[in-house]
Amino acid sequence: MYFNFFSPTPAPIDQKPAQLSATESLKKDSLPNSIIAQSGADSIKIKQYGNLSSFLTGTERTIRLENKELIITLSNRGGVIQHLELKNYKTYGQQPLILAAPENNSFSLNALYEGKEIDLYSLYYSPESTKVGDTTVVSFVARIGEGSFIKHIYSIPPTGYKIGYRIESQGLNGLLAGEHLTFLWKDKIPLQEKDLQDSRVKTTVNYYLANGEFDGLSQASLDNESDALADPIKWIAIRQKFFISSILANASFAGGEVSTSANTSDSLHVKTAAVKLFIPKADVLANKAAFHYYFGPNDFEVLKGIAPEFERNLDLGWPPVSWINRYVIIPIFTFLEGYITNYGVIIVLLVLFIKLILTPLSYKSYMGMAKMKLLKPELDVLKEKNGDNMTQMQQDQMKLYQQAGVNPFSGCIPLLLQMPILFAMFYFFPVSIELRQKAFLWAEDLSTYDSILNLPFAIPFYGAHVSLFVLLMTASTLVTTWQNNQISTVTGPMKSMGYVMPVVFMFILNSFSAGLSFYYFVSNILGIAQQAIIRRFVDESKITAIMEENKKKAASGTGTKSKFMTKLQDAMKASEEARRISEAKRKK
Repeated sequence: MYFNFFSPTPAPIDQKPAQLSATESLKKDSLPNSIIAQSGADSIKIKQYGNLSSFLTGTERTIRLENKELIITLSNRGGVIQHLELKNYKTYGQQPLILAAPENNSFSLNALYEGKEIDLYSLYYSPESTKVGDTTVVSFVARIGEGSFIKHIYSIPPTGYKIGYRIESQGLNGLLAGEHLTFLWKDKIPLQEKDLQDSRVKTTVNYYLANGEFDGLSQASLDNESDALADPIKWIAIRQKFFISSILANASFAGGEVSTSANTSDSLHVKTAAVKLFIPKADVLANKAAFHYYFGPNDFEVLKGIAPEFERNLDLGWPPVSWINRYVIIPIFTFLEGYITNYGVIIVLLVLFIKLILTPLSYKSYMGMAKMKLLKPELDVLKEKNGDNMTQMQQDQMKLYQQAGVNPFSGCIPLLLQMPILFAMFYFFPVSIELRQKAFLWAEDLSTYDSILNLPFAIPFYGAHVSLFVLLMTASTLVTTWQNNQISTVTGPMKSMGYVMPVVFMFILNSFSAGLSFYYFVSNILGIAQQAIIRRFVDESKITAIMEENKKKAASGTGTKSKFMTKLQDAMKASEEARRISEAKRKK
């Protein structure tokens, strides 16, 4: 860690605040401000704020510190974080990535002092600095009188995104009124990414209550959203798509309020987040008001070590989708990252691994559809025989399936079991910070859409650009649908719907992560190849022979009955009986 130091002599008002050394002697600044500035305090302020009036004016000085991940500027005006930059990340335009700056962030700490409300972050403090091991501790002190003071203390470790913060006081028991101090934080979040709309719908405020409940405001809403929190709060997080600004209490906040709003005419800012938290006065007086700030990436591996449930700020979907992401996809992705630097290659290997795991299900699904295809001629005969009598048709179908030893759902169930993995990818890729600003082929950034053509106007529900990965995904999905229809018994509108859905998703996914559409494209290509290989190992004549043998056994009474099919037949008979009874009652 290193520091940049400037002379602590007072600067003219129109100049930038001077920067101080945190290691040089601060004896001059550690003198009580009440002695230095008492002559400049006017009588009205003295009458209104008493001993604190002398701290309402002064010369702003800043201290700049760095660790491995952060550049932090602290100000003696308020004793607050004035400026914070993430060293290892840049904006989409390759500018410094700032999570706190005076033009976007404001902090207040309101208290009742001698019966008057005052913002303790509006006072001018004296800076002091010490080293505790390899951690730098910077204190901002207001020495109100003999044996009385207020301190804001920051602990900056050599690495990491957490900044320790605590409030200490002495001799204020009879001066601070009310039950709590009110911490206010307003963050007008600047645009950091390529896609403004995508950034907006992934920005929100989350919170975690002391009773173990995790919740947050609606992230997709662009209207004013707010929650009043009456229960004790452990942490609040202002969560962007890829980054988080948060304050966490060692004990608990007594309650608070959170809100977000979006100005859709402002193209430079995503949303405005406002946080109000109540710090128990008893904790301040007992020097137990201890907290941590977290300014850093929305990265699962980093978040899970910050605080309980803090990793839930990374939206991985609802269970079981979130479980698949947390315990399968992320570990595999992290493992591959350790050996491969090209994220396009990582995605291809991830698809290969998933396809390998799902091969038994894919095989079972194909076999189920192949059996149904072989039974199609007999099903057509039954349709012609029963005409419009759907009830009898269903019973005859079930009887045929039972005799042939075929489960009509055997082709669908394996596909349904694969759906959570497809949805897991739908959640994982758009919020994966690992893909942020990682290029592959023509995509400059796999975390956002790839654009090969910018349109002169926006197409409704599509956008003003053309994503090539989405076009490739759509084309490969249509081929997959055609391939499946060759062995499917589905006819009529449902068969046509299979060709419509890929086109619908072409519109939906056009502005999604290029990594996601590339994953689906590769998955489709490998799925087509996998089905072609399975087909080479499936002998339809053997399947036909097995079904004929099952029919013979069923006719002779020696065949085994599927419990599932038996229950399904029983359910259909019960339903038909209930229908007949209801119809008979209606006729009476």
